[in-house]
Amino acid sequence: MMTPMRYVVLVLAIIISLHFLLSFSHEEYGRATSLSNISEHFGGVKPHPPYQDGVPEEYYNEPAVSSPKGRRANATFVFLARNGDLNGVIMSMKQVEDRFNKEFQYPYVFLNEEPFSDEFKDRVQTLTDANIEFGLIPRDDWVQPTWIDEERATAARNEMVKNNVIYGGSVPYRNMCRFNSGFFYRHELLAKYKYYWRVEPDVNFFCDLHYDPLLLMQDQKKVYGFTVSLYEYPATIPTLWDAVKEFVDTNPELVAPDNAMSFVSDDGGKSYNNCHFWSNFEIGDLDFWRGEAYTKFFDFLDKKGGFYYERWGDAPVHSIGAALLAKKDQIHFFNDIGYRHNPFQHCPQGEAHKKGKCWCNPQENFDYEWYSCLKRYDALFA
Repeated sequence: MMTPMRYVVLVLAIIISLHFLLSFSHEEYGRATSLSNISEHFGGVKPHPPYQDGVPEEYYNEPAVSSPKGRRANATFVFLARNGDLNGVIMSMKQVEDRFNKEFQYPYVFLNEEPFSDEFKDRVQTLTDANIEFGLIPRDDWVQPTWIDEERATAARNEMVKNNVIYGGSVPYRNMCRFNSGFFYRHELLAKYKYYWRVEPDVNFFCDLHYDPLLLMQDQKKVYGFTVSLYEYPATIPTLWDAVKEFVDTNPELVAPDNAMSFVSDDGGKSYNNCHFWSNFEIGDLDFWRGEAYTKFFDFLDKKGGFYYERWGDAPVHSIGAALLAKKDQIHFFNDIGYRHNPFQHCPQGEAHKKGKCWCNPQENFDYEWYSCLKRYDALFA
């Protein structure tokens, strides 16, 4: 025989069960009896603008699954940036994600000579589902070496300032050029990767990219990829080619057969024509830089002191290294990657522009302007 208390418990159980059933089967009932709705009526919730409630979940599409499709290269994006570059980094990274990396999910490595701020880390991490690592550059890899004659270096900087050479008076710029030329690929965070895609703050990527350029580099055994090539400012590198010729004469066995010498020299190596690949965009093989040939090449140049006694840039150093130490068909022009780093841009033409849904103006394309070196690259394969 049931006692009155058992009747009460049974009735409550039935009521609670009906409540849950109605909550799941009738959306309006669920909203009306939700704790948040009850608290608004009885808990004294302050009036607020409707937008603060957000958009109901029912209006959202299910997000696409953020996972890599098929094979991937052992690769990462590399940013060299300071905390003060944050807005420019976000601009570049957002375009990388929208144009390419939402589909392929490659990780990022950020490097800085000072620790990244929490704000920097938080804001870039909101842009991607991919893994991000933040690294500190070892001091000895970044600062001017102690063996540099500072009096001579100061005199050289002052002369460049007098002659209005861009970045002529900057030591930090020289530190950056030397680091990118011979140290970034040695950083511990990059040790596990074979390929990298270099990205800088404040650049534009114009086209959707539905294939994997990093995997292309890997499968076709490419070592260096570019989008823009141009002439270097001669006043920054007056003795660079002399050092290169000395290295080649001393190490002829390291020069690759069927190389791209004619991209950088019009007379078989007697002089430098100043052409280089613009290294603010690079897709490359880290093992090529880590290898014996380039290591000896960089160390030889570094001992000359030209990064500080002149203003040698990583673009001509990388370009000459790739041109002489790799085969010409290991250097790849990414014609379908629309890219801009002020003031120059590569905008794909014709069918490539349509296929990539590019938003650059095809008429604004640096490829065959008088200051471009692309025609010399094309001539390698004529």
